[in-house]
Amino acid sequence: MRVAVVSMYTPDHRDTRGCRRTRRVAEGLADAGHEVTWLCSQWWDGTDRSFRRNGVVYRGVTQGPAAGSFRSKLPFALRRVGPDVIHAAVSPPGHATTAATTGRLVRAPVVVDWWETHPTDATASGYRKAARKPTRVIAPSETARTSAREHGADGDDVIVVPESVDFESVRGADVDDRTDLVYLRDPLDDDANVEAFLLALAELRDRDWRATVIGDGDGRGVAEQAAADLRIDDRVEFVGSLPPSKFVPILKGAHVCAQTATREPFADGLLWALAAGCVGIVQYQAGSSAHELVENADRGRRVTDPQELADAIVDCRDVPHLSVDETFAGFDHDAVLAEYVDAYETAQSSFGFL
Repeated sequence: MRVAVVSMYTPDHRDTRGCRRTRRVAEGLADAGHEVTWLCSQWWDGTDRSFRRNGVVYRGVTQGPAAGSFRSKLPFALRRVGPDVIHAAVSPPGHATTAATTGRLVRAPVVVDWWETHPTDATASGYRKAARKPTRVIAPSETARTSAREHGADGDDVIVVPESVDFESVRGADVDDRTDLVYLRDPLDDDANVEAFLLALAELRDRDWRATVIGDGDGRGVAEQAAADLRIDDRVEFVGSLPPSKFVPILKGAHVCAQTATREPFADGLLWALAAGCVGIVQYQAGSSAHELVENADRGRRVTDPQELADAIVDCRDVPHLSVDETFAGFDHDAVLAEYVDAYETAQSSFGFL
């Protein structure tokens, strides 16, 4: 299958979780034998308009990020690729809309990956067009699916395809027993709400525990100061941003992973923790999908505030420790990639060109 990925930004321009999701899917498709071309703004040095890395051909539509120029040149770039399916990131939304319009001309269905709306993008009307025009919309969670529907997507045309983990690496990783309780989210930004986790820990200062916060960002300093103000900084370790090879052993040794973020299209850090056997405790937030991962999980709990979070941590002390939870094997990279391919084939079938 020839897949054209449309995203002006790559992680080399904007290292966001949405861009990383697009790269993981593109490289997974290429590794599975599909022909993948990523139409983007050029991020590599030199005068060559294309660049191959990890099986993906990156083709520069513009020399640098320029939303208007990228949108005007995109139809010609798509014609040159001649894709069987077009996979478009929802941000910027005008590019997804242009891809959807061009898809009808090049006889290729368009699947928009709806991670989340971006505050620097155009008005809501741009997202309404991006939601209504593609053949299918893929969302990482029911929370994101609701967002797409609120912007006008037909509910039957929105498919949930979650984030994924390398489950084999979870099985094979060592166990690092440095900590009992963990918070994992990268980035630690204003939405991370680490302070709620720290408030819960402060309620338990008379008990024996160690905690680790994994992730980095603008909110890390605020969280570290909060830990100091609560006089628990000697028991909370902030380790910064870590790759899975480093954080999975910590998760396998921990007993509880807490998630308190206020905005979360998909709680990928929590997913890694659940796969690594942690009991997942989620503070419910209207803008976060994290509760979806624990609603039907035997080793999951949902709370509404830091006090309930503290109580849940105590209640979980008798839950047996695990270092791998096989019930989350369905979130393995390969299994989720197959869901993407199924979504493409469904889009092709409904588009009428199979």
